[in-house]
Amino acid sequence: MRGVSGDTSRAAGAWRALVRPVVRTLPWRAIGVAGGLGLLFAAAPRLMEEDVSGRLALNALRMSALAFALGAAFLLDDPARHTTAVVPTRRAVRHTLRLAPVVPVTALWWTAVLLLVPAEVRPPVGGVTLEAAAALALALAGAAFAVRRSDGTRPGPAVAGALFATAVSASLLWPERWALFVAPGDERWAAAHDRWTVLLCAALAVWAVCGAEPVRRRIGGGLGSCS
Repeated sequence: MRGVSGDTSRAAGAWRALVRPVVRTLPWRAIGVAGGLGLLFAAAPRLMEEDVSGRLALNALRMSALAFALGAAFLLDDPARHTTAVVPTRRAVRHTLRLAPVVPVTALWWTAVLLLVPAEVRPPVGGVTLEAAAALALALAGAAFAVRRSDGTRPGPAVAGALFATAVSASLLWPERWALFVAPGDERWAAAHDRWTVLLCAALAVWAVCGAEPVRRRIGGGLGSCS
């Protein structure tokens, strides 16, 4: 029992030692700018003098969610990536440490975004939150995939650009029978959110798979992989 307790204490100590430097290297500026832009989008309907439609409020929330997701695409940017690649901490742990401080910030931010939209025109919270979660998960999955497939230290700009292009394409060119961006009164609302659920689950699966160490690096000596 004493040995198990000692191992647990050492593991907890290692986690605490990693948290502070990881938090310092997070792209807080990109996340802050994206979050501020999202708040401005959400506040737009409240600032308008004329009557605001529910469709306008819905689009404002969708723009807010996309803005924050674009900022989150920079989460795994790390100039010291090739230095931390040789530490014994696994990539999945390093990714989790970078994500963990952002989760409560994201929850508070999204709550503020929802409250900024007037209650009388606010779309169904569950549905629009699912869309926002899927957009965020897609950004994170894209970042994790880019990190796994390349040696670049700043995949964020490319991932954000790809996510923005995908969102524009989905809103303008996506087939109607597979529509994602529909209004609450549309009969396709439930089916569209089934698709959002699939996208969310797929993105989370990609994040998990890309967080694993590449087999060739495990075989090559256990030095860890790129962050």
